[in-house]
Amino acid sequence: MSKQAFEHFEVPAEMRVFAEKSVEQARKAFDEFVTAANRAVGNLEGCAAAAQAGAKDVTQKAMNFAEQNAASSFDFAQKLMRAKDIEEVMKLHSDYVKKQIHTLAEQAKELGQSAARGAMDTAKPKKR
Repeated sequence: MSKQAFEHFEVPAEMRVFAEKSVEQARKAFDEFVTAANRAVGNLEGCAAAAQAGAKDVTQKAMNFAEQNAASSFDFAQKLMRAKDIEEVMKLHSDYVKKQIHTLAEQAKELGQSAARGAMDTAKPKKR
């Protein structure tokens, strides 16, 4: 498609409303999933104390990261629905990808550190 075609490209208002409702419904469904998953995580108590604490910490961090990443994706989708032209879409996408790469790297680092701490705590000899 030529640049001229994109300059006159406009998403119809009905399509924007539909897309925004779809994103909002997906966000609500995800929130319900997270609530159920958090309840399930809470029911897993009963393991050895050190292993449980380490696993719970890693699991909670992973759940928090999943929530943050999903929220970021929903925000990105809503911004896309409001984009005025292809240049804005490309900028939004570029910014989103850069931010997510940085965020995911930080999250992986933090999860790795938490898992290592949990493993070390589990391996420590127990004091009597």
